[in-house]
Amino acid sequence: MNKKPLIISTDPGIDDAVCLTIALFAKELDVKLIVPTWGNVSLEKTLNNTLRLQAFLGTKVPVVAGAKLPLVKEAIDASEVHGASGMDGFDFPEADQSLLVEGLAATKIHEVVSQSPEKVTLMQIGPATDFALYFRQYPEDLDKIDRLYIMGGALGRGNYGPYDEYNVSGDPEAAKIVFDLGAKGLDIYVAPLEVGNQAFVDAASLEEIKALGRVGEMIYGLNSQYELNDADADAGKRIYDALTAAMLLEPDLFEVKEAYVAVDTKGPYTYGASVMDFEGFFGKKANAKIAVKVDRQPFKNWLLAAIAQAK
Repeated sequence: MNKKPLIISTDPGIDDAVCLTIALFAKELDVKLIVPTWGNVSLEKTLNNTLRLQAFLGTKVPVVAGAKLPLVKEAIDASEVHGASGMDGFDFPEADQSLLVEGLAATKIHEVVSQSPEKVTLMQIGPATDFALYFRQYPEDLDKIDRLYIMGGALGRGNYGPYDEYNVSGDPEAAKIVFDLGAKGLDIYVAPLEVGNQAFVDAASLEEIKALGRVGEMIYGLNSQYELNDADADAGKRIYDALTAAMLLEPDLFEVKEAYVAVDTKGPYTYGASVMDFEGFFGKKANAKIAVKVDRQPFKNWLLAAIAQAK
């Protein structure tokens, strides 16, 4: 089997840790580089969390530090959701510093892409800052990218503002740069906020995850600390970022529709909103493929099987 070369931009983050674990052990994927960025917590913490997670998992993927701040605005923070460290709820070993590579994230991404004999897949499960910087510095790499999978945006209402989802709202200018590349040939797939809400993992499912050995216990511990603010939080945990891995590995789980995604970088009330036009109101060609539905039970079955592989 030819494994897909993959680069992941991430901001761990509890649900990031779940997605990273699945990707690192997926037999279909060859993770070449992980780029922690600011996001759920500071870069210092997301970088440390990535190295601690790999120390626990025993994986050896190179890690390069990404952006400390958004392109333009001030950084936001989600430590009230993910805990002060970003991955509260489990006692990880010390960070594996041997995995850390020096240099700028954009340059290291370019090196991986330019040296790959086949097109590279990208996965963005945090703010878009590092991929925006990468494509601005190396626009010639665009035709060397297979697909970009994004967890971000919202079909309707947001979770950070009335219309804005956290990852897009964190760096709207960067998100706009990335989505605009969809009109230039970048094949973008998006798991928006609402699909994560459909694929929540209930308490019984978390107990099943806990029974899947040491990795299951880790994921259970993290999610036991996951503080969601929505009205349905008691129904289960939203493991949003794992949706991107599912879209990549099990696309048949999803109903997908094409849309033109515009990111508002100017509006006083809608700054950071991702406006998804499925009907062609803007007269723009679609620049992304958006998951609009996932069936919860098949997703749960896939999630349990994917976690069980992580040994």
